[in-house]
Amino acid sequence: MKNFKLIYSINFNKAARSSKKITYLIYHYTGMRSENNAVERLCNKSSKVSCHYFIKKNGTIINMVPDKFIAWHAGISCWKKDKNLNDRSIGIEIHNPGHFNNYPQFTKKQIKSTLYLTKILKKKYNIKSKNFLGHSDIAPKRKKDPGEKFPWKYLSKHKVGIWYSIPKNDLKLRNIEATSNEKRLFFLYLKKIGYCLKNKHSEYSIYIIKAFQRRYRPKIINGKIDKECLKIAKNLIKLGLN
Repeated sequence: MKNFKLIYSINFNKAARSSKKITYLIYHYTGMRSENNAVERLCNKSSKVSCHYFIKKNGTIINMVPDKFIAWHAGISCWKKDKNLNDRSIGIEIHNPGHFNNYPQFTKKQIKSTLYLTKILKKKYNIKSKNFLGHSDIAPKRKKDPGEKFPWKYLSKHKVGIWYSIPKNDLKLRNIEATSNEKRLFFLYLKKIGYCLKNKHSEYSIYIIKAFQRRYRPKIINGKIDKECLKIAKNLIKLGLN
């Protein structure tokens, strides 16, 4: 049994929701240097932010908002046809200083606790594997968390989320730019996966490409569509991520 604590935040919608409405799980990092300050902020009325669960560096899990209430963690967000993901999700904040503070690795204890908690929530609410998302997936222009160091591949090995499978030889496709037709196909794949595309020719599209790379191709995050990105996206569709 993992170490659980209760530190309730007052930042949530007071009307309870049906458990059937919970269809997503959203991962975040705190983006703050101090763990204690992060917890205090999530409890501070004036911050207008909160989460359902907070995972400390030592692996301790803090329950901050009961699942039946809507916590304020996602903000302006979109995935597939769903807007305002707060209404339909559970938010997990994992303490990590983030990209503006040298972005360290998540601790092994945090990763174990994240997997443990996620498995409980997955079973309890029958959350589909394709509905485990990062904050940057649903708000790519505003957010980078949980970031490229989040263990998506590790979680998928334990039946949490979906990871692709392509031959190692396809790594040579990494720096080969996609053709115009392939780029159009890539955006079609992104839309099927769930990313909300406003205009594939706009600056906004770069944020979406980076969000995809941050999650599925973390070694190179440049906002450019190469043939490896295309291959990964196509494989994800094949595996049922649509």
